[in-house]
Amino acid sequence: MRRLALLLSLAALCLGLSPARAEKLIVALSAEEVRITSNFTGTSITVFGAIERDAATVSRAEFYDVVVAIKGPPETVVTRQKARFLGIWLNSASRTFVNIPSFYALNSSRPLSEVSTPQILKRFQIGADNLVFPVSADDGAETANADDEFRKAFVRLKQQDGLFRSEAYGVTFPGTEIFQTAMRIPANVPVGRYVVTVYLFRDGALLATDQSEIRIAKMGFEQFTFDLAHNQGLLYGVLCVILAIFTGWLAGVIFRKD
Repeated sequence: MRRLALLLSLAALCLGLSPARAEKLIVALSAEEVRITSNFTGTSITVFGAIERDAATVSRAEFYDVVVAIKGPPETVVTRQKARFLGIWLNSASRTFVNIPSFYALNSSRPLSEVSTPQILKRFQIGADNLVFPVSADDGAETANADDEFRKAFVRLKQQDGLFRSEAYGVTFPGTEIFQTAMRIPANVPVGRYVVTVYLFRDGALLATDQSEIRIAKMGFEQFTFDLAHNQGLLYGVLCVILAIFTGWLAGVIFRKD
């Protein structure tokens, strides 16, 4: 009987020490597909959600923080460094980055330095400075850190094109447990599958994450020419030459002086 009572006591103690269910994220997007047509000038994707708490969730004293990141399809890019030689600027050293995001946008309820610790941000690759930048084997390194000159040049060019961007205080809370943000999609955005990740923080700790997907695709004549150029390069080139010849002939006929 004593052994049975002891086992029951241990079971009750284990149940009492089991962690309470954490917060859950309920996330929705204003659109799951962006169609690029001839008059496309950019758009915005609204991400809104709610924080669901179980009755057993431990009460927390601090406010919630939310970070929303959109990551575009991976790409391989060669960055080159120019050097002056005999008065002429020439390409010298280069570095190839492999499978890095072609687009990265991040909105947060506060600056990242106030949301969480550098270790957690780096672990979950939150923020452009914390993304992993793999390099090809020919470069003699596995990844490029945030101080790498080639990496900084790549990020700077992406920021100039509006393809890498961040906005502190870009996430707002209409209610204590309801949030929303508008993510800007520029006109020069690459096509492909995009991943939207929402991170929930409180007092610097990561409580929950949620992932969704959106698809950005060309439509109509733009999609036809895109597919033709990428899948039927020879035919695309021949058609371009024929079109150029026809355009030149037509211009000669219209502006011919009798």
